[in-house]
Amino acid sequence: MPETAAQPPKRCPHRPPCPAATAEDRSAAKPVNRDFLTGYTRLCNGVITFDDGGQLLPSGRIIPHAPRAAA
Repeated sequence: MPETAAQPPKRCPHRPPCPAATAEDRSAAKPVNRDFLTGYTRLCNGVITFDDGGQLLPSGRIIPHAPRAAA
């Protein structure tokens, strides 16, 4: 049987609903699981966020972390 990528839920159970994976505020979605050992969090909208700030969208698109400005 071929492997398939995990699919995000079709409908968000949260109220108000979490933003879509394609929305600018996609990081505001609720976390559904977290792996402290490998440093990632999967959000309700299917986005995977990494501790360094990078993101992996359900489509496979990579969003690199944005360097923070010096204070």
